[in-house]
Amino acid sequence: MRMKTSGAMQWRRGSWCLLLVLLFAIPAWSDEGETEPIRVGMSGAFSGPIRAMGIEVYRGALAYFEHLNQRGGINGRPVRFLAYDDAYEPARALENTIRLVEQDGVDVLFSFVGTPTVTRILPLLKVYEDRGLSLFFPVTGAEPHRRPPHDAFVFNLRASYAQEVGAMVHEFLGLGKTRFAILYQADSYGRSGWEGLRESLQPHALTIVEEATYSRGFEFEQSMLEQVEILHAANPEVIISIASYAAAAAFIRDARDQGWDVPVANVSFVASESMLDLLLNQEQRTGRCYTHGLVNSQVVPSYEDYSLWGVLEYRWIMDTCSCELPEGLSSEPYTPLPYSFASFEGMLNAKVFAALVQNIPMEQLSAGGDHFAEEPLLIHLGIGDPIFLGPNHRQGMDTIFFSTVQDGRFVPLHDWPEWFRQGEK
Repeated sequence: MRMKTSGAMQWRRGSWCLLLVLLFAIPAWSDEGETEPIRVGMSGAFSGPIRAMGIEVYRGALAYFEHLNQRGGINGRPVRFLAYDDAYEPARALENTIRLVEQDGVDVLFSFVGTPTVTRILPLLKVYEDRGLSLFFPVTGAEPHRRPPHDAFVFNLRASYAQEVGAMVHEFLGLGKTRFAILYQADSYGRSGWEGLRESLQPHALTIVEEATYSRGFEFEQSMLEQVEILHAANPEVIISIASYAAAAAFIRDARDQGWDVPVANVSFVASESMLDLLLNQEQRTGRCYTHGLVNSQVVPSYEDYSLWGVLEYRWIMDTCSCELPEGLSSEPYTPLPYSFASFEGMLNAKVFAALVQNIPMEQLSAGGDHFAEEPLLIHLGIGDPIFLGPNHRQGMDTIFFSTVQDGRFVPLHDWPEWFRQGEK
């Protein structure tokens, strides 16, 4: 199912000229174009408890940049993609950002992964304002970079956590569920989800019945029994989870081990495939079922929705790319996924960035947005409605997608009443 939130994009017709970009076409090659590369810099979690998220986002973006470079780059300029590991630690993200700007001379910052790391580097964007430095498409749905004073320095593609949580609340209310509890990471990521849940419940005269937290860096082997007991005592009908994949999987494991079959709904940052892999391995060890009653919101459609040409393009590019991590970027073992929601998001981020640079001079994509362009940009990605970016509209997507587990994999969720009936059997 796809859900358009109340913040769906609007624009004044007739007063602005819309530029339509068909991204499936091969980018234009210019023999007279500059050969100086476009330097794109990323800080992400390539080690630590959410390394799967960082690696997959990087691989998706890298695949598209490789695809572009093989066809002449962007207006004749190749893309040089630089990335450093921050292990999901804000201080390291700050160091990486300074290195990217001062040492590597990047033109833009791109697809930083995670709320605590992105929030930490936002003041630097103001410091580097005279260099026209912007952050394109961070992988977080939090609010700090969507609000003044930092919103002028950031372009967003994904919908916000508030929109994801609001969409889930809407669906559960439709099922007659009114008692919502929340598990969340005790930092800016978790707090954004908590605020989103509270604000979504207020119009319905509802409040959060209970909450439990955990510390960033939580490992799957740790116990979530205390959090399970706290939430279970409040008798909620739904658990909203604003968690990393290891923490979410540990909570689901311990809840199911206690015989508690409450529905658990995760937001997109959970890295669905990695969470599911932990739960399936646990099923093999114990013979119990841990994957029923799960629903995840997503900010990109399912990569198994073959009705969308953007999905077919994504799978083709992932099938043909090398997508090798640079030597030394990650020191921990990891088996790349053929397809994932995270790499799909990374690729879409790269596609939209390429569209912007192909049609708007780099100097007009400056921090502050005063010179973005006189005309807004309408971009077709082949995943449904086109996205819209302009001087006063710096979030491209508002649509929320849903997925659930079926036959050991995440599949699109279209029929919520049927999903709930199946969960009660």
